[in-house]
Amino acid sequence: MDAAFTAEQDEIRRTLRDLLARHAGPGEIRAAVRTAEGHDPALWRRLAQGLGLPGLALPEEYGGAGCTPTELALACEETGRALLPSPLLATAVLAAPLITALGTPSQRAELLPRIADGTLTAALAVPGGSTAAALGLTGDNRAAPWSGGGRAGGIQARHGDGGWRLYGEADRVLDGHSAGLLLVAAHTGGYPRSRTLLFLVRAELQVPTELQVRAEVSGGASTEAFTDASSGAEGLTRTRLTSLDETRPLARVELRDTPAVLLGADTETVDVCGALAATGRTAAAVLAAEAVGAAAGALERTVAYVKEREQFGRAIGSFQAVKHRLADLYVRVEAARSAAYYAAWDPAAGPLALAQALETARTVAGEAVQLHGGIGFTWEHEAHLYVKRAAADELLFGPVHRLRDHAAVRAGLFGDVPAQALAHGAAV
Repeated sequence: MDAAFTAEQDEIRRTLRDLLARHAGPGEIRAAVRTAEGHDPALWRRLAQGLGLPGLALPEEYGGAGCTPTELALACEETGRALLPSPLLATAVLAAPLITALGTPSQRAELLPRIADGTLTAALAVPGGSTAAALGLTGDNRAAPWSGGGRAGGIQARHGDGGWRLYGEADRVLDGHSAGLLLVAAHTGGYPRSRTLLFLVRAELQVPTELQVRAEVSGGASTEAFTDASSGAEGLTRTRLTSLDETRPLARVELRDTPAVLLGADTETVDVCGALAATGRTAAAVLAAEAVGAAAGALERTVAYVKEREQFGRAIGSFQAVKHRLADLYVRVEAARSAAYYAAWDPAAGPLALAQALETARTVAGEAVQLHGGIGFTWEHEAHLYVKRAAADELLFGPVHRLRDHAAVRAGLFGDVPAQALAHGAAV
């Protein structure tokens, strides 16, 4: 393994960091999350068409750059540093690899070029909001009940004369309220032969236009909720949820006899769970890099603050106790960064790298609030945004102990483990 980055990779990092420094400051981020889309559409077009971020890891034949996951991880590290709300994670990291792996040639030719140029965004919708389980990060997704199963629960698919129809609900769908295409995991085959397949649901972008501001006040800040966003697909209702982390827009997707198209062609041989697990390993590496970027951003802001804040006639950063705490945080960030970079090279290490990065982000964000003192607890300061990002990511893609536990089970550290333990992780 060559740990040095190429000139092209360094240029991707530098260009993106400069662009986000100009257009994605704390004020711009706060304004972007309060839009109907949940991100800045103009900045997204610039990132997609000017820098080609959604197509970094897509093949050149589909309009992508043909790069490796390493380039995508470097880009997400910079977006994580700025806490940038964008469809990059849902579209390029979760949805695009599944379309590439499972889609028919005609589906890939139709969808991937639009994803690469940013004109089409996509979201992965799994029942129960269990994204980590579906991607095989916290358990064996072939055995785990993440997709519902049985006679009820989950999302059910039925095939008739008019094609496939879906019925069910998915919660906590990342960017699900604004994505133009939904990849929906649903059961088919009836109860005795039930199996999970992926379906494409067309959802042309029709974001909510009416903003309802609730009267709820927490810590001096109002929470906001959007009205339902109905799309062109029959029976599809999407509702943007009030989430812990505003920079991670989540939605509830309801399907009521909604027409859908099967992703792929052969329902007997397609390995959906295998494709989801492979996507999950790469996504974990990218998410780890993004979490490292967030931790590094929080640490940089904290270092800058302690250099300026004075107490007893000197900067608080000159006190030995503060220096020791910052040094410990720096070591944590660099260790997590090394793990994330290794996982980008070898995605099999992705879940462990993600566990380390999430733990680091949580620790650094908490220390950042402490070292900022009284101002760190205020709603106006951006420190709380890093705390929320760390907490929300662990809720969506963790928890940390489950990530490590499942990695240990897969490595055989616990010997022979029953199938039920593989599904839910070893005993905790």
